[in-house]
Amino acid sequence: MRKTFVLDTNVLLHSADSIESFKDNIVVLPMVVIEELDKFKKYQDELGRNSRQVIRKLDELRQKGSLSEGVELDNATSESPAGILKIVTGKGHVSDALDMELPDNRILRVAYNIHRKDHNVILISKDINLRIKADAFGIPVMDFEKQKVNFDELFSGYREINVTGNVIDDIYKNKTMEFTGQNFYPNEFVILKDESEPKHTAMTIAKNEKDIQLIYSKGDDQVWNIRPRSREQRMALELLMNPEIKLVTLVGQAGSGKTLLALAAGLKLVVEMKLYEKLLVSRPIVPLGKDIGYLPGDKNEKLSNWMQPIYDNLDYLLHDGKKDAQAVRRQIEELMRSHLLDLEALTYIRGRSIPRQYIIIDEAQNLTPHEIKTIVTRAGEDTKMVLTGDPYQIDNPYLDSSSNGLSYAVERLKKLPLHGHVTLHKSERSTLAAAAAEYL
Repeated sequence: MRKTFVLDTNVLLHSADSIESFKDNIVVLPMVVIEELDKFKKYQDELGRNSRQVIRKLDELRQKGSLSEGVELDNATSESPAGILKIVTGKGHVSDALDMELPDNRILRVAYNIHRKDHNVILISKDINLRIKADAFGIPVMDFEKQKVNFDELFSGYREINVTGNVIDDIYKNKTMEFTGQNFYPNEFVILKDESEPKHTAMTIAKNEKDIQLIYSKGDDQVWNIRPRSREQRMALELLMNPEIKLVTLVGQAGSGKTLLALAAGLKLVVEMKLYEKLLVSRPIVPLGKDIGYLPGDKNEKLSNWMQPIYDNLDYLLHDGKKDAQAVRRQIEELMRSHLLDLEALTYIRGRSIPRQYIIIDEAQNLTPHEIKTIVTRAGEDTKMVLTGDPYQIDNPYLDSSSNGLSYAVERLKKLPLHGHVTLHKSERSTLAAAAAEYL
């Protein structure tokens, strides 16, 4: 017989995967636990991240059935069936079960009262927690879908096609080829694989719906002290180093090299090749439009705390084996003094026009579609912009992998010749980091 496990909030905050840890049994979450998760979801620490992850998981399950009646979990194995998750309100009326001091709960009460009289009512909310609570009371509820994409089918930026060996020989000989019947996107990478010899391949890039062009293998792909370690990194550098591609989006898990590649290409194009006047790097420190806040010091001293991941990558790129840490830091400071490198808060980007610069927006998955539009429309003449991020690690409590601005931009801009995209799957930070990403 199935057992029933009632979970406390601290269990979920300790491990976001805990709801799937009870095999084929029944897991019950009291409504007060959902209320407490709502309080933690805005925290920028591990408790906040776990809270957001649990809430998003509950929202996924909500779309499979009614949380008040019980929904099958995704933890079925060959030895046991899936478990069941339920949310129990404990009381029959919204006002009895929830704290009516909270505005969200008063909205829920209005929807509930209408629902009791007219079942043809739907509550629309971007607040995942509110959607979960509404579902637990039997109120039909939906996310706002207008600026949402299907993340499971997100454009990867490349595709593989099995061909005969003669086709691959022809592309190496002629450098270009017309390939009908595929409807390529502009700047989409096309990997041709010999169907009889899988190691016999050619990497090409689409120029339009049917024409592909060989990407030359020069034998030396080094860009500012680094070489690509994977096929996806090679593709990313191809887009990053091409001035004709004005917007590059890079999606990938932690350690896949998104920011490092973008910075390496930026340094090469700005400092060495002088194709752009400045390398501008920014991250969403806090929601767009708010000040960077209460840290001591001037703007640069405040930013240094938030930009440490950028400094770490710059240290790696500028360290050639001969310089010590102080020499590298002096070189970074010199680049900033000479205005070749600038670290800026997104707070101050609204209203600006930024020409002839190479702009990197890191952690772009934490931005809404509107914020992405606000940023990209700042690009002036001869400016190139790079958006990087991991849609699986979102700190904004009202965004998920399908509704964040980075995913939205990838899907909406994939048909434009000025845009290029690559999804990087493998962690290349180190053998240890790759093992942690896969097994922990």
